[in-house]
Amino acid sequence: MQNFRNYYEILGVPRDATVEEIKKVYRRLARQYHPDLNPGDKAAEEKFKDVGEAYEVLSDTSKRAQYDQFSRFWKQGGFQGNTPRSKSWNNRGGDRTATQEVDFSDFPDFNSFVDQLLNRRADASGGTTRSTTARDPYRPGNTKTAYTVTSSRPGRRDAEARLSVPLDKAYQGGRERIRLEDGRSLEVNMPPGMVTGQRIRLKGQGVSGGDLYLKIDVAPHSFFKVEGSDIFCQLPVTPVEAVLGGAIEVPTLDGLVKMMIPSGVRSGQKLRLSGKGYPLDGRRGDQIVEIQIIVPKEVSPQERDLYEKLRQLETFNPRVGLSL
Repeated sequence: MQNFRNYYEILGVPRDATVEEIKKVYRRLARQYHPDLNPGDKAAEEKFKDVGEAYEVLSDTSKRAQYDQFSRFWKQGGFQGNTPRSKSWNNRGGDRTATQEVDFSDFPDFNSFVDQLLNRRADASGGTTRSTTARDPYRPGNTKTAYTVTSSRPGRRDAEARLSVPLDKAYQGGRERIRLEDGRSLEVNMPPGMVTGQRIRLKGQGVSGGDLYLKIDVAPHSFFKVEGSDIFCQLPVTPVEAVLGGAIEVPTLDGLVKMMIPSGVRSGQKLRLSGKGYPLDGRRGDQIVEIQIIVPKEVSPQERDLYEKLRQLETFNPRVGLSL
């Protein structure tokens, strides 16, 4: 029984937690242990996988009901004996209809039960596989989808597609055309302010009339780094701009905005653009701008003459007081 995993303990939520509470905790843990924020950390990578698996089960009413029922039977032992059957129910749209019947005695251990619940298939090496990925031709190099059917039974089935979107699209939302692994092309109205791990339901777009769930993965950005509701960036400025200060243009998710930098600003100094962060949980954070003073590698003859004159006039000496 050592392979049993308590998904409630993994997420750190009580057994009566609501879906919204589970979603909020999952988002926080997914950001904390995301591989992009913990490069090379195998422990964080495994924790990220465990958190994702726990959320996938506990955020789905039907899967959660099966898991809770299975957990009670598992603690009793005797899985190869006369273990009761359990029915799971689908409450979407207010309909209470049985979706499938499970005989828990069919499963020799917890892993076998989870493989069936999440539709994992054994691969040639003895492991399991859940989905395949394919580039979306509508947004070359930016958007990727992975298609997974969540039940092996015939008839109406829900499906899941993993969708990787660039940061600007995740922030703005809007209509997006995606191509699924099964060859279908869909135009989707994406909501603004999407975050990694968010699931979007497309009613009737699954298999045989089932629903399709898009699982969002926000791709890393070359300039912005999102941490919770705040956005961080490094802004290069010239030595003249650093000495004299003044208004300079700064890229934000809303476009270029003017920001006043103080005279004598230091490299590494951080300035704040209030309300220019990422929308999360009903509020928008700030954009933190870290100043980077960049010295030009090449200067024109006129610029060199001015720098020579400045060197003759300059009174500032940053090395005063330095001695062995």
